[in-house]
Amino acid sequence: MSTHPLEPWMLARGWQPLDHQRDVWQARSRGEEGLLLAPTGHGKSLAGLGCVLRKDVQAGGLRLLWITPLRALAQDLAAELALPLSELRPDWQVQSRSGDTSAYRKQQQRKRLPEVLITTPESASLLLSYGDLLPALAQIDTVVVDEWHELIANKRGIQTQLVLAALRQLNPALRVWGLSATLGNAQQAGEALVGPNPTLIHAQRRKQLEIHTLLPKDPQRISWAGHLGLKMLDQVKAKLLQAGSTLLFANTRAQAELWFEALTAEPELQDQVGLHHGSLDASVRQAAEQGLKTGTLRCVVATSSLDLGVDFSPVEQVIQIGSPRTLARLVQRAGRAGHQPGAVSRILCVPTHTLEMAEFAAARQAWAEGRMEPRQPLTGSLDVLSQHVLTRCLGQPQDAEQLYAEVQQAPAYAALSRKQWDWVLDFLGRGGEVLRAYPEYHRLQTNDQGRLMVSNATTARRHRMMIGTIAADSTMSLRWTKGGRIGQVEEAFIARLKPGDSFLFAGRALELVRVQGLTAYARLARGKRVAVPRWSGGRLPLSESLAAAFVTQLQQGVNGPEHQALQPLLALQQQQSALPSLEYLLVESLRSREGWHLCLYPCAGRAVHEGLGALLAHRASQTQPRSITVAANDYGLELLSSSAWPEDHGWLKNLLSIQDLEQEIELAMNATELAKRHFREIAQAAGLVFTGYPGRGKSARQVQMSTGLLFDVFARYDPDNPLLHQTRDEVRLRELDWPRLERTVKRLSQLPLRWTHPQRLTPFAFPLYAEAQRQQLSTESLADRLQRMQQQLERAAGDIE
Repeated sequence: MSTHPLEPWMLARGWQPLDHQRDVWQARSRGEEGLLLAPTGHGKSLAGLGCVLRKDVQAGGLRLLWITPLRALAQDLAAELALPLSELRPDWQVQSRSGDTSAYRKQQQRKRLPEVLITTPESASLLLSYGDLLPALAQIDTVVVDEWHELIANKRGIQTQLVLAALRQLNPALRVWGLSATLGNAQQAGEALVGPNPTLIHAQRRKQLEIHTLLPKDPQRISWAGHLGLKMLDQVKAKLLQAGSTLLFANTRAQAELWFEALTAEPELQDQVGLHHGSLDASVRQAAEQGLKTGTLRCVVATSSLDLGVDFSPVEQVIQIGSPRTLARLVQRAGRAGHQPGAVSRILCVPTHTLEMAEFAAARQAWAEGRMEPRQPLTGSLDVLSQHVLTRCLGQPQDAEQLYAEVQQAPAYAALSRKQWDWVLDFLGRGGEVLRAYPEYHRLQTNDQGRLMVSNATTARRHRMMIGTIAADSTMSLRWTKGGRIGQVEEAFIARLKPGDSFLFAGRALELVRVQGLTAYARLARGKRVAVPRWSGGRLPLSESLAAAFVTQLQQGVNGPEHQALQPLLALQQQQSALPSLEYLLVESLRSREGWHLCLYPCAGRAVHEGLGALLAHRASQTQPRSITVAANDYGLELLSSSAWPEDHGWLKNLLSIQDLEQEIELAMNATELAKRHFREIAQAAGLVFTGYPGRGKSARQVQMSTGLLFDVFARYDPDNPLLHQTRDEVRLRELDWPRLERTVKRLSQLPLRWTHPQRLTPFAFPLYAEAQRQQLSTESLADRLQRMQQQLERAAGDIE
């Protein structure tokens, strides 16, 4: 067997080619395609590059198209791939193309594409809209889809599938290889990328992972979300000073801002800490990345913006603030350290409340048992399909039948019916039933040869600017009053401020000076900041498998070092009530000065609990008029009523019935209003609204008004519009985690109840109380208020003991 060109190059650097790398190269040489599943730091990039380093693949055109989910990864990836190519294929060029690429470079690429092009799903789709680039795209030998686990479960994954189907139409000999972290549904993931019978290659060497918990000095029996958090600053600082370099992950941008502010206030860490999240200006993010690589920064506080791909080989340790909510996210972040084959990846988890220590122990257990979460692929989104059809017709006129057959080659549209296809063509051609009187929605027409083509230059120009499935966030540009960009912040957050108010951003206290159009101007604040921006997308659901492992840990006794720290809380919970279980549904009812509390603990994740809480409140109010407030977290939900709850197992069992679940949950959640807000994303992807030209964009409010009007028109005059049905389906999936909610209600309806009547809030109930208080205005500090309540409960618990 001949040696692959990369093998001697790797051996010369002291690297031993891994079995899964050789397996990928050999499979590609046999004309196969499929998916490589390997942990972070196991040479997936070289495995992908090796697919195209064959004797029959010569220079002189685009040979390898590399699709990555994050444009921020393109620069590092280009440098990584260019290193072996400089010796093995010195005449090959490696370039990237994304929204960050300069107009000049894009113009040069229109004249000649490099041999290796690194791009995003959006930019890859945009390439198909240029007819002069289609001959070059037809020369592609291999497409590598990087980080497939991050694309498979969203519309960018569907968009990638459609791009691949188009490229296969241009070159049937094209082969596709996906690179992915370990998934719980590898076969399904491979089929979603390349179709039936994918070649699946797994790294034989399992990642060595150690999950440690930074135990709080005072775990406390009564705790709530965020309660510990920054109280552990001194312990975290000590860990930072012991290591040369650290990546400190936070789950939200707001949390990252608070930790960055706290760490930079420490004299020992001044000028040694960087910040990295998606709302910061690119120059700030790049400075943080470079500082970590060169060692000029001791620590970078980051969100998921540094989860993927970037190889920080100097990183000695990874710290996770709070529960990562999924084992996959924890493993991905842990892999940022020990980013080499055979190296041990260690992650130190910092609890923000006491119960999270059980989650960390559960994650350790799930990893030991190999229970990685699956990621379910999406199918059949007609908004993405409508966008893609217009893109293909913009690149060159299309035969409708041939295009239909091409689209069906994408696994997400394999079951696309003729009726659905005809609707898409009618929707693009004349705006469907409702919009046919408006010429701006007549975006497709038939030419003299009977082929589909874009109707006019304005449609073409606007469409190229709108390609993508990520709806424009409701954000505003944030700039200094004297010039210079700071980043972007949510429009809704700025709307709550008035000039002179202060807020925290990029670790600095800023003062809002004025708002002009879609730009907010600020300067350094003289006083103390009073607010932290809250970005959308901050809620991470506790995965189903990790939730089950969490409950198992509680029932069997928490394993590992967390055991002793958790015992006071668990003992008090058992003393006052009981522990949640998979064998029964724990119910607590008690009265306080706020009213009558009914607490349930399914441990099914916040999204499910919010939907379940709304359902129970709706059903309860139908049996007896009452005022009900719902609060939820990952462990349970609370219904707070103005009148006493019936202490009747049969009554509660009726509330938990699976009967008419779908219809009643829509009534309970005000599904129409949720759908109207979500329709904005679908309308943008489908091209129903134009968000404006650069520098003259529409505000989020203007876009929402436009899409809201369209939603109302469709709902009234075209209620069977497929985009409306898609909107409702996506709302159920996103807002309610519908499949999991349905499974949870079925499970709970069959479980016996363990109904307890504690005299006061239990350790599991108190976090729900705290969650409810966050939703109410108070003249006193929420933290002080909860701290006082905690002290009162501790004293009462001490009296019982």
